[in-house]
Amino acid sequence: MLARLRAGNERFVNGRARFPTVQKEILAQLAKGQRPYATILGCSDSRVPPELVFDAGFGELFIIRVAGNVVSPEVMGTLQYAAVHLGTPLFVVLGHEGCGAVQAALAAKFQGARDRGRIERLLENITPGLDTIRADATVEEQMHAAVEANVRWSMHQLLATPEAQARAAEGVIKLVGAVYELTTGRVRFLP
Repeated sequence: MLARLRAGNERFVNGRARFPTVQKEILAQLAKGQRPYATILGCSDSRVPPELVFDAGFGELFIIRVAGNVVSPEVMGTLQYAAVHLGTPLFVVLGHEGCGAVQAALAAKFQGARDRGRIERLLENITPGLDTIRADATVEEQMHAAVEANVRWSMHQLLATPEAQARAAEGVIKLVGAVYELTTGRVRFLP
């Protein structure tokens, strides 16, 4: 399944995306139910549409998008739904370069910046994952490290659940982290 995502991103980056056209037969089949091969937890950023980035067709991906790809109770429930009811075997936390939510979390952490109430709550879901970011690093170094750290933090939260641990131990699901590069369109999967 991961190879399928990699191949789709490669087509996208190389300008050979197949971006499917809607056919009545496809829609009729999908109306009967969905069987996505991957679930993507990504950022709401309009520049990073997972269906296009992975050159996926209708019904192939189950997408959850929230600023900063943060894990909240609602997001966790949606991910569990994908695992239990849709049987999705592959889960990807997809961050991206230049993430505004991560940038705001860095500003809160290092400069004491404050934001409006609900945005503050969003940032509170990001800042715990930024503990390893060095205060003496350049802004660019901080941002690069923070985007990856945020992806890993979301993954950590997902893997901390008993359900995820049990499914991973059974070999039923796989969780990977990735970062989308805005300037190239390439998705870099984290080791």
